[in-house]
Amino acid sequence: MSINKLYDSFDKAVADVFDGAVILIGGFGPADGCPSYLIRALYRQGAKNLTLVSNGPGRGRPAPGAPPPPGPRRSPPNYDDGGLLIQNGQVIKCVCAFPGHGRPGMMSAFHQLLAEGKMAVELVPQGTLAERIRAAKAGIPAFYTPTGAGTVIEKGKETRMIDGKMHVLEHALKADFALVRANKADRWGNLVYQGTSRNFNGAMAGAAKVTIAEVNEMVALGELNPEGIATPSIYVNRICSRKDSREEGA
Repeated sequence: MSINKLYDSFDKAVADVFDGAVILIGGFGPADGCPSYLIRALYRQGAKNLTLVSNGPGRGRPAPGAPPPPGPRRSPPNYDDGGLLIQNGQVIKCVCAFPGHGRPGMMSAFHQLLAEGKMAVELVPQGTLAERIRAAKAGIPAFYTPTGAGTVIEKGKETRMIDGKMHVLEHALKADFALVRANKADRWGNLVYQGTSRNFNGAMAGAAKVTIAEVNEMVALGELNPEGIATPSIYVNRICSRKDSREEGA
């Protein structure tokens, strides 16, 4: 039986995301590596009480008629981030490295809910966040890192002196679903990224029980240069193509 992980719609690809799931979301700010179509599909699907794990929670969409936030932000076409799910009341916790700005004029749904005590947040140093995700992917339950030792990051965690330096024990970040974005894929699930869009996507692919990849283009088997495949097919469970799959209105 031939292997074909391609789904014909983003809605089908996320249909089994359940309430209370832990979701990894790839991307890095407005860089073109955010799985926006999968995020919108999850928005339509409506799963609640989600925990989002990402570099940042995302700002979501501006209110109708609201002025754009200050700064030279240029988002890619058809861009949505995890903030859309937060705005929709689907998220109860965010695990992130950069929570964004919460000052006047740059408030987001995440900051508003946090201020109201309706959102939990776990701040993790960026490198530690990537390594916790990679550890889950590699089957490593925990690791020691000097990052955060002697700061609020170590509060409530085990510490140990190694080579004369204090280290903090960090645990693997296990997830139920990973939503990632790649440039090209074949039907087996081999993924190739474009430039900096690889960012957290490469680490997150395979770090969850189910990895769903949103890709710009599907190619035939054998067309991808093996040396350029950053995520082997064994780490990918489902694929949706922006070019070929259906997307309902968000």
